[in-house]
Amino acid sequence: MMTPEQKFARWVRMSIASFLLMFIYFIVADIWIPLTPDSTVMRVVTPVSARVSGYVARVHVHNNSQVKKGDLLFELDPTPFNNNVDAAQIAWQQARLTNQQLDAKIAAAQASLKTAELTARNDKVTFDRYQRLSAMQNVSQQDLDKVRTAWQSSEQSVNSLRANIHELTIERGEKDDARNVTLKKYRNALEQAQLNLAWTQIRAEADGTISNLQLSPGWYAPAGTAALALVSNNTDIVADFREKSLRHTRNGTDAAVVFDALPGQVFHAHVTSLDAGVLAGQEAVNGELSQPEASNRWVRDAQRMRIHVALDEPLDRRLPTGARATVQLYNSEGPFARFFSGLQIRLVSLLHYVY
Repeated sequence: MMTPEQKFARWVRMSIASFLLMFIYFIVADIWIPLTPDSTVMRVVTPVSARVSGYVARVHVHNNSQVKKGDLLFELDPTPFNNNVDAAQIAWQQARLTNQQLDAKIAAAQASLKTAELTARNDKVTFDRYQRLSAMQNVSQQDLDKVRTAWQSSEQSVNSLRANIHELTIERGEKDDARNVTLKKYRNALEQAQLNLAWTQIRAEADGTISNLQLSPGWYAPAGTAALALVSNNTDIVADFREKSLRHTRNGTDAAVVFDALPGQVFHAHVTSLDAGVLAGQEAVNGELSQPEASNRWVRDAQRMRIHVALDEPLDRRLPTGARATVQLYNSEGPFARFFSGLQIRLVSLLHYVY
């Protein structure tokens, strides 16, 4: 029979041995079979807003509506935008008519130029003849001066018509409508007006669920102001682990996930990516000196890094974004590591029935 002192000593030794075994287990497990409850279900949430301002005419969805990419969500009153399209169409057509008028003016000026050039040539011939006669004293100096003045006036008319044609040609621009600057300006204005009209119909950019709907017919929707949220159907599970727990984690590493909302169920998954860093590793460029982190602790808190996990099979029910989960990593392929990691995650799945 053992004395009470011996029994106590045995319990002390067993307690110390148990503590040491648990201590070693947690050190090894944190590297080869790490587990974290700091996991969240994330679904991309897109604030949906109109690209143009206007009054809401019709709303085609309600909260929790399931929509597909391209589905019509709501419409703005198109009346002012239709008016803008009509005005831009008229301005573009008017610009084309103006160019046709300029073409007619250029053609008339070119005809006048031909007449003026012919007159100038005739006046030059007359002047040359009078110069020869003047040399033989057959015409007076007055007559010669008249002929010279007529020839010079004809040349001035030719130059004036050429300058006018050049000015009209510049105003007309390119003959090719696609390259004509004036027509391109009005055509761009028309296309922008048509685009604004198309933007009065706000459509879903991806599959998802409507949430936080905050508009109704008659409500003024400013451009860029979110009127509802579109929650994507694609699920991303993010998990935060201590740095040393991810020493042997790679893309494709097997994992298991337990959701708080689905206690008792373990889902197979795999690691899809590891984040390149966290906010603490980003220093703002503000022109100020750096401020080293001050700590009086001998052992500081471990930094946590984020990874992304995807389920191997989709869930039967869609969990809301922000739902909490627990993620178990299988950093080791060994049978013992697989066994104990399976025990860990199944224990957690059962504990979710309690808390």
